[in-house]
Amino acid sequence: MADPRVSRLAELLTSYSVEVKDGDEVLIRAGVEALPLIRELYKHVLIRGGNPFVVIVDDALDEIFYRYAGEKQLKHLSPIEKFVQEKVDVMISILSRSHTKPLVNVEPEKLRLRQASRRELTEIFMRRHASGEMRWVVSIYPTNALAQEAGMGPIEYEDFAYKACMVDVDDPVKEWRRQAEEQKKVVEILSKIDELKIVSNDTNLFMKVGGRKWISDDGHNNMPAGEVFSAPIEDSVEGTVKFTYPAIWRGIEVEGVKLKFSRGEVVESHAEKGEEKLKHILRTDEGARRLGEIAFGLNYRIDRHTRQILFDEKIGGTMHMALGAAYPDTGGLNKSAIHWDMILDMREGRVYGDGDLIYENGRFKIKS
Repeated sequence: MADPRVSRLAELLTSYSVEVKDGDEVLIRAGVEALPLIRELYKHVLIRGGNPFVVIVDDALDEIFYRYAGEKQLKHLSPIEKFVQEKVDVMISILSRSHTKPLVNVEPEKLRLRQASRRELTEIFMRRHASGEMRWVVSIYPTNALAQEAGMGPIEYEDFAYKACMVDVDDPVKEWRRQAEEQKKVVEILSKIDELKIVSNDTNLFMKVGGRKWISDDGHNNMPAGEVFSAPIEDSVEGTVKFTYPAIWRGIEVEGVKLKFSRGEVVESHAEKGEEKLKHILRTDEGARRLGEIAFGLNYRIDRHTRQILFDEKIGGTMHMALGAAYPDTGGLNKSAIHWDMILDMREGRVYGDGDLIYENGRFKIKS
């Protein structure tokens, strides 16, 4: 019998997050360790009249690919993968790693070539999401590898993960609807603002956001959710930012990232660890040196860094910024093969909107 929290998560994802409908073509993509959740998802998709299609992935296969693939293969875009990206109605992706750093020793140039080759897939995904053609959600299944990476025991990590998703309660949908109402208030504040100034330790950053759409992630695209996000005007970002936590991209970890922006572009980049990898990824394409996303983490059930971006970008009291592709539905125009989130702890920071203090010490100043 499955853990009841696993069953609740599967039901939450299929009924609330992506709302599987009769006749939907539903792709379920997950690692082999997530089989208990895969089975529950498969069942709930069928119950709702959908047509489930399962793709099981393996971290060792990624390592094998980069070890043996030649340049032609690194640059190859599978027409099968492109077809799937263009045709599925619903995509459910489950993070369930058996190893958290399978690509740690891969040459950065190989990673750059591979990411550049997949830019078209990123653009198809962004376009279909923005048009409403495809519904998608990314969630997680707690594995021992993820628990180790987070510095927790397996049972402690399970409890943490399911609490963050609110499937530790009898009616998760009710809780997520309550969270959605709170985030709606934040969207209302930010939607009236033209200029943001972000001030924290080693950070003094300015950007324009006027005319861009702020979107609430309340569980329909990420689970756990708990953020509001938009895209800055591409050439408006000025100043410096030093990110608090390690920035992790497909298993590559870069610590102490500090960026300087001028006219929206990264003009200086430094890292305390992994600086060469940072610079290689910034050279992926022109859009990789600009911000495609600015966001606030609002899930206060997540109170610690886990080295898993699905949790970490939602930490209550943080902000994150993503280098690379913008989500078109925000109005953002930046295009890139990457979308690399980096997190800034704002529990001792301030944010000003058009000169007024709107956020302090990790909380919005919302009038009741």
